[in-house]
Amino acid sequence: MITRADVEELDRADPLRSFRGRFAGVDDDLIYLDGNSLGRLPVASADRLHEVVHSQWAHGLVRSWESWISWPRSIGDLLGSTLLGAAGGQVVISDSTSVNLYKLAAAALDLRPGRTTIVTDAGNFPTDRYILAGLASARGLRVVEIEDASLADVTAALSDDVALVSLSHVDYRSGALSPMAEITAAAHDAGALALWDLCHSAGSVPISLDACDVDFAVGCTYKYLNAGPGAPAFLYVRNDLQAAAQQPIWGWFGQQAQFEMGAVYSPVESIERFLVGSPPILGIALVEAGVKLLGEAGIERLRAKGIALTSLLINLADAWLAPLGFEVASPRSDAHRGSHVSLRHGDAYRISQALIEHQVVPDFRRPDLVRLGCSPLTTSYADVYEGMRRLRDIVSSGRHLDIELPERRVT
Repeated sequence: MITRADVEELDRADPLRSFRGRFAGVDDDLIYLDGNSLGRLPVASADRLHEVVHSQWAHGLVRSWESWISWPRSIGDLLGSTLLGAAGGQVVISDSTSVNLYKLAAAALDLRPGRTTIVTDAGNFPTDRYILAGLASARGLRVVEIEDASLADVTAALSDDVALVSLSHVDYRSGALSPMAEITAAAHDAGALALWDLCHSAGSVPISLDACDVDFAVGCTYKYLNAGPGAPAFLYVRNDLQAAAQQPIWGWFGQQAQFEMGAVYSPVESIERFLVGSPPILGIALVEAGVKLLGEAGIERLRAKGIALTSLLINLADAWLAPLGFEVASPRSDAHRGSHVSLRHGDAYRISQALIEHQVVPDFRRPDLVRLGCSPLTTSYADVYEGMRRLRDIVSSGRHLDIELPERRVT
């Protein structure tokens, strides 16, 4: 059985150990296992924000737009080359994940006229399913929800009527990692396009959008990329699709000769056609700071530590928590798991609240999952060990039973 001395040795030998001190608050007693929902604040991000506000906005004023206006693409290129396996000119920072998903899904459907089916999975993130359902309703199409985002389930759902396959790369509940290359190839073989949601993989799992021949992708930046609450999202459109793909929100930042203020919308043929309105400069600056930090660490090292942390968590769950009624609800295979682990228990809500009272921050997912994120740059092996120890002690002592269940509304 692994001991506290073992995890302390793992931390001493961790090649990413020095990065932990470059985030605010990591020396607190708080054990933060929710970086896959909101990443910690990099110290460099606060410095970067101060620079943009005080040096550029305060003194450069409107003249600062001379550099700012290129940031959605230039920082998108940085993100693409560093973490997404995307060559330049295919990624922009823009809007929210939900808005970007709508834009790209609509564009994809227009590229496959006459096809009436969208394929997603029943466990996909709710906003993804809502947006796809809304598009289908507006266009008289249908959505087929498969059970799992697996190659077998996707292949079984494909036909010459499928226009779009839209899935999450890493399942937001279980942490299951889908085979991007194989599913994209299967969609293409059926004549369909593939749209991937990278929210739970960008910054924690190596991604090869170009090599996988992905058509479209979206993702957020406030999780593993540590860009902060409400940070702008990103989108990817493969080079050869950009001129033909027309997004539905016609904004002036996608317009040719933008500052001529023409009366008729005529979009540029490049990735900028997927921009809409004025970019959120302060948020984009924080995306840049987070991406640079992760790029310095290296995605392969981040992935290796993510696997090691989640493997440790699963081993401790088997030893300590299985006798207490817990079940590991995430893939046990390293190759098929992202950087978080979900534990199933009938009292998951009260357990999650009790953990927070004992300075461990998890995430609760209805109806019965305690989700524990292992953000490679900020989570230590000792964090995992101590968090699991506190979890074991809370449940074995029954302290979670003191938590009141929320009132359920009757409608």
